[in-house]
Amino acid sequence: MGRMVMIGAGMGAMAAAARLAVAGHRVTVYERSATYGGAVERFERDGFVFDTGPGLLHLPAVYRDLFVKTGKESLERSVELVQVDPASRHLFADGTDVRLPNASRAGAVAALDAALGTGSGERWAEFLGRARDAWDRSRRPLLEEPLWRDPRVLGRDPYPAVPRRRLLRSPQRAGTVAEIGAWELGDARLAALLDGCALSYGLDPRHAPASAAVLPYLEQTFGSWYVRGGMRELARAVYERCLARRVEFVFGAEVTRIVEKDGAAAGVELADGTLVEADAVVAGVAPGRLVAAHPGGSGTGGDSGGRGDTGAAGAAGEAAVAERDDGSVPGRFTVLLALRGGRDGDAAHRTVVHSPDGGAEAAAVFGGHPAERPTVTVLRPDDPATRPDGGHEAVTLTATVAPHGPVDWSDAALRARYAEVLMSAAEAAVPGLPERLLWHETRTPADTAARTGAEGGSVPPPALAGAEGRLLHPANTTRLPGLHRAGGWAHPGGGLAHAGMSGALVAGLIVEGPEFRGSQ
Repeated sequence: MGRMVMIGAGMGAMAAAARLAVAGHRVTVYERSATYGGAVERFERDGFVFDTGPGLLHLPAVYRDLFVKTGKESLERSVELVQVDPASRHLFADGTDVRLPNASRAGAVAALDAALGTGSGERWAEFLGRARDAWDRSRRPLLEEPLWRDPRVLGRDPYPAVPRRRLLRSPQRAGTVAEIGAWELGDARLAALLDGCALSYGLDPRHAPASAAVLPYLEQTFGSWYVRGGMRELARAVYERCLARRVEFVFGAEVTRIVEKDGAAAGVELADGTLVEADAVVAGVAPGRLVAAHPGGSGTGGDSGGRGDTGAAGAAGEAAVAERDDGSVPGRFTVLLALRGGRDGDAAHRTVVHSPDGGAEAAAVFGGHPAERPTVTVLRPDDPATRPDGGHEAVTLTATVAPHGPVDWSDAALRARYAEVLMSAAEAAVPGLPERLLWHETRTPADTAARTGAEGGSVPPPALAGAEGRLLHPANTTRLPGLHRAGGWAHPGGGLAHAGMSGALVAGLIVEGPEFRGSQ
């Protein structure tokens, strides 16, 4: 079997590594940092433990499949998965407070009717029904198959929008998330519920295609899950599965270029000049981390088979992973709070404090400015492993923000001021927060850029159908034979579940070749 080199130890790359090792390949992972997991990191201080990346897992079946396919020990025997209930609490500017149960359509209908008025729940349920149709129409080509070369396959929006009748004019249909909220949901708070979900994934509700409806559908259908001890435990479990399958990890080893031989990827060169031969290379890093060493090299481009990229330029000679290096993609501003006093008994694990003006927030985030009153997600895990004792609590606040560059997130005064903005909003979810605060730490897009190499500290959104294919990610294969992509910046996009899917697709393409058509 072949020698496989993985660039980066993120979740997508590790998912591919474990599967390739089981198939008999010799796999080595080169990671420039001192640890594994990519964005799935943790911060510890004074007995407090925080996730600084994803806080919840959706579609755990992706990782269940990984563990089934790579060993005898199941995911549940490797980590403790806890279903979060309620799935989320939502606080709106008018004082409305609603708790949505986990994976219960009927429960959500009842909760929305009680909080927003009779009929609200049914309108939301009807919307989720249309979102389910969009999911059924796009699921396989969007998530389970290698990306087709022709973007028209996924360029049409699969969401079956309701016709909106207009006097003496032809009916209109919602084409964006914001239009669904305005034309179909019939309540500003339901619209904010949908807009806030899209924004949390780094999508602009004003322009994101209606197919983004699949995101709340997935959360409310398949549930929200927490890993006891923090989401970093999931990364640890995947790393240990790789070790059990004899995957080798080399930390503190930065890959600077792809080595080409006879028109194919033949290995990598490390920062210290070491050349590593390989039969295939998998890049699981952010765009821009590798630069072309060959004059005129401009990217890895698309597939040479029937499925491939969505139109990026091809490379001659040594290749760079450079497509979709889009500094306009938002990042995250995170505040880690160490609080005195125990967690409230009725506290929700996740509370979303909605902005009083979602349109202004989106205009700021996607216009390159800090939003004055952002939507803030408050995570309060009921987990003794995250705090020194029962008399303290670890709380994480997160807002989607403009990337570093348009906003100078390295400015200490701005960081401090914006942390105060998030903490002020979070008081609605954490009563007495100022008096309970022991200390806080901030993480900004500038920190993300320094840590991952992603331009502007951007966080990749999941791929979406519609919008003429503009929200698809580069294919897992490239025009340079032997070079593949995995992770959030490759098909099918960002998020823990999507990264795991990318690893499965890459492994299938390497093991089975161009005829691979995804899981059955």
